[in-house]
Parts: sequence; C-alpha cells; structure tokens
Amino acid sequence: MSRFLRVTIAFVLGLIVLFSMSPAQAAPATDDVPSAAAVRVLRYDASRAAEFRTVVNQAAQVWNASVTNVQLVAGTPADFIVLADNGWPRAQVTSLGRGTIWMGRQATEQGYFPLRIATHEIGHILGLPDRRTGLCSDLMSGSSAPVSCTNANPSSAERAAVNRNFAGSTPDIEFGELYIDDVLVPTP
Repeated sequence: MSRFLRVTIAFVLGLIVLFSMSPAQAAPATDDVPSAAAVRVLRYDASRAAEFRTVVNQAAQVWNASVTNVQLVAGTPADFIVLADNGWPRAQVTSLGRGTIWMGRQATEQGYFPLRIATHEIGHILGLPDRRTGLCSDLMSGSSAPVSCTNANPSSAERAAVNRNFAGSTPDIEFGELYIDDVLVPTP
C-alpha cells in the first residue's frame, strides 16, 4: 500500500472518529416546542435578615419547587441579599436575579404573613412586578390581598413568567427601581 493511500485512510478514519465523538447538537426550537433553558443558580445571602432568615429560606424553597429553570441557594458571593429593618417590605432589583430585599417589620406588625412577604419580594428579584389584583391566589398582588391571606405560592401565570424570564424573555419589571408593594419609587 502506498504512503499516500495510508495517509488518506488515516485522515478519513480520524475524521470519522472526530465526528462520532463530538457532542450531539440539539434540534432547533420550533414555534410549538421552545428549547429547554439551562437552570440558572442564584445565590442569596439572608445572614442579615434577622428573625426573617428561616422564612427567607422557606420562600426560596417555594420558588425552587415552583419553577424549572432557576434555583435559589443560600451562599456567597450572593446574587441578592436580604436585610431586616423596621420599614415596609421592599425590593430593589438591579438586574434579573440580582438586587436587595428588605424584610420590613411594618407589614408583619400589621398582620401580613411573613412567608408570603418573602416569597413576594423574591418574585421581584425573579423579574415579577406588583399586580394589584386583590386576589390571595396571586402572590404578586401584595398587600392588595387581605391581611388574612397566607398563600405563599406563585400562581401558574407567575411561575410561567419566571420560567420565561430565565429562558431569555424580557421581564415586566423596571431594573434599578425600588419596589414597595405597588409603588414604584425612582432611585437617586
């Protein structure tokens, strides 16, 4: 066998091995079937959330059980931090999955359910705006729902919106703003 033929056969066999071992390519998404988004892990730091630390951890678990492409884990460096103070609960979202939450004691002193508050404020970090529907079934209805409301689970529409946000859709929230229930307060 000639040297040229041996080199050609070796080259062809090498290409066959190379292409057979390369990772499979996903089929392009169609309009009917969206492509699966990779799970994005967000770290949060609740070490300064005082008496709300446990409830913040519970709220993270509510979201983890509710959405498929984002997972919240306690840790640092954090994508968002949770603080406790005496004001009204609020969130400042700097970008999708990043910001600061204040677990204000004023709402719990008025009888609002702490787990609902924490889950609601994390909803802002996940790109959800306030919706003043007054319905207890809507997590993002905030204080427009009755004080007696203890639902801390996002609705199917809220879950779907978070999944869309972390799959590349544009969230319905203004970044860089301070969200105090439904009041949008510009930051300096």
